[in-house]
Amino acid sequence: MSGTPSSPPMRELTGTVMAAQANYYRVQLHAPTAPPGQLLCLRRGKLKKQGQQVLVGDQVIVSEPDWQSQRGMIDQVLPRHCALARPAIANVNQILLVFALHDPEPEPWQVSRFLVTAAASGLEITVVLSKADLVGPEMHQAWVSRLDQWGYRGILLSIRTGLGLVGIQALLNHKITVICGPSGVGKSSLIKQLIPEQEIRIGTVSEHWHKGKHTTRHIELFPLPTGGLLADTPGFNQPHLEFSPSALAACFPEIQTRLQTQACQFHNCQHLAEPDCVVRGAWERYPHYQLFHQELTAAQDAAATMPHLATKHTQRLSQLPRKAQRRQSHQTTQGLWLDDADR
Repeated sequence: MSGTPSSPPMRELTGTVMAAQANYYRVQLHAPTAPPGQLLCLRRGKLKKQGQQVLVGDQVIVSEPDWQSQRGMIDQVLPRHCALARPAIANVNQILLVFALHDPEPEPWQVSRFLVTAAASGLEITVVLSKADLVGPEMHQAWVSRLDQWGYRGILLSIRTGLGLVGIQALLNHKITVICGPSGVGKSSLIKQLIPEQEIRIGTVSEHWHKGKHTTRHIELFPLPTGGLLADTPGFNQPHLEFSPSALAACFPEIQTRLQTQACQFHNCQHLAEPDCVVRGAWERYPHYQLFHQELTAAQDAAATMPHLATKHTQRLSQLPRKAQRRQSHQTTQGLWLDDADR
């Protein structure tokens, strides 16, 4: 007599981490390994002992599903093709940087700093110039041309008129995209247009500081109707530069273009005061490069001599570009420090 048929082995449950807050992770399960839906998961203790972080965007294996309470355990993090530190997210394909053309107006130093930070990731970057309906065509052309000279594509956007929305939607299809930029530039409004059914908290711009009020407090992935995922990140006004001074040149497309046509005299040229340097010159962002290099060098020296002071030193020096700009344009102080939610 044959024995009782055994149950077929359960397939491994796989999913994508859609959000992370404290010690909890919201995981979107993948078909056909599981019924559609999400589980609220904890990280397995062995992963913590191994020092294995779980990031938003990670592909994970989930065990012990409790379908009634919609809970589970993350057993394993599958290999990543990339991981960012700020924001802490994995498996991203591209970065969408958003800046407003009005209220608040874009500041070249700040835009440049965001671009350099994003370029350090090695990901493709597109710049969205929001609130385009609030300024004239002269400013449109000025910023699109400026970005083109810097080596980046700029897309004009107006939530009110719909300008640029179709192009942005096509850009995001079937990709994981991080959307970031200063607060108050319309990131949440853009997400609400791209994902109408998603509840997004939309903030206002502070009249006193002309800075946006933070509306996003943690990183979260939102599914796009046309396919792909969009990561909303906490707004911040001054991203950190966290790499070596020698890596800075690779974050400026203008420098790479110059080096493709002619090499500097020295293979380790820092493009500051060395003779026969092909990078030094009267291009717009060269002063940005000089100040960022000064900041990174000072932070590196501080880390080597007094590690416990390095973080504070970096934060203080991060105001240098803004101070220089303020001296040149005599603009009022708007503040550069990060809010606690963005640290």
